[in-house]
Amino acid sequence: QVQLVESGGGLVQAGGSLRLACAVSGGTFSSAAMAWFRQAPGNEREFVAAINWSGSIKHYADSVSGRFIISRDNAKNTVYLQMYSLKPEDTAVYYCAAIFKRSMVVSIYYYDYDYWGQGTQVTVSS
Repeated sequence: QVQLVESGGGLVQAGGSLRLACAVSGGTFSSAAMAWFRQAPGNEREFVAAINWSGSIKHYADSVSGRFIISRDNAKNTVYLQMYSLKPEDTAVYYCAAIFKRSMVVSIYYYDYDYWGQGTQVTVSS
């Protein structure tokens, strides 16, 4: 059974940094394309960042490009989202997602991902 468990969320002041982690078990992590999405109250789930199975291809939403960095450690079955220069509008529940298909490069669409974590809250105060 595939499980994704996020950690690292919390409360931070605007301009601060956080690093989220998503530990994956039950699947062949090294063949998975991974992504981060977020959802703020009253909003739809939105794409944040994605990374292919090897880490050689990354893609970011315009709203986070230059501030967030997605990375992965296939030896630890973990994907990370390093967030810098956080803004109040980054406040949301952050979810990691996986699809175990090495042919998948990256996708910005939530429906392309088969597995999801439970989410971790990120709150940025002004």
